Amino acid sequence: QVTLVESGGGLVQVGDSLRLSCEVSGSALNRLSVGWFRQGPGKEREFVGCIRSSGGRPYYGDSVKDRFTMSRDNAQKTVYLQMNNLQSEDTAVYYCAASATLILSSIRNSNMYAYWGQGTQVTVSS
Repeated sequence: QVTLVESGGGLVQVGDSLRLSCEVSGSALNRLSVGWFRQGPGKEREFVGCIRSSGGRPYYGDSVKDRFTMSRDNAQKTVYLQMNNLQSEDTAVYYCAASATLILSSIRNSNMYAYWGQGTQVTVSS
């Protein structure tokens, strides 16, 4: 059974940076595509980014693509989300999710991810 555990959330101020971690167990990380999603108060779940098992560049949602960066450390079985220049609209619960069978056309669809973490809260204060 694949288990994902997020960490690194917290309360920061506008313009600050934060790095989230998603630790994977139950599978080799290089067999999984891992995505980040977020859900702000009163909002629908939003695609943040994805890094695929096949490698290559990560893919990002339009609202974060110039500020957030994903990376993976297969040896540590951890995926990171570096968030820079945080804004109040980035306030949300951030979830990592994983799939062993994700295709490129489906990376933004949360229904295509079989495994989910419990989420970590990021609050950006102005």
